[in-house]
Amino acid sequence: MTAPDATGQTEIAASPEAVYAFLSDPARMSEIAEETVKVLRRDSTAGQTGSRFLGVNRNGRRVWPTIGKVTDADSARRFAFEVEAVPGVPVARWQYDIEPTAAGCRVVESTWDKRPRWFVPATRPITGVADRVSVNARNIETTLARLKARLETGAQA
Repeated sequence: MTAPDATGQTEIAASPEAVYAFLSDPARMSEIAEETVKVLRRDSTAGQTGSRFLGVNRNGRRVWPTIGKVTDADSARRFAFEVEAVPGVPVARWQYDIEPTAAGCRVVESTWDKRPRWFVPATRPITGVADRVSVNARNIETTLARLKARLETGAQA
């Protein structure tokens, strides 16, 4: 796999198992993500490889759906999913790597832009984002800060 288009990391004073449990539940992740604000539907195997979910994303007044499919579900180590705009049109890969540390764990969040070149111009008016890489880098920073706050203090960051 190529290098991610955007990535960030944080240290969290929580067990890798607790972090993984949070990250592998798309509905809970929507509580702290910057753009994904709700998960409307997920199948009964949520969080397992092959499971799917429908996400609702928001940027200001713009709202759009995405379809997520879990590709990696390695307990306490890695959780990843691929996102499509509509079936068969890839958008991105999101990946969370969890490494144990003496005080808890390190979480690395990464994303790869998987949009076909022909689809990139079509996404701008839908999402309101011209520079997806910069926006994703900021969103990763925000999401990781919220994850840390939620798991260390239970705060709503």
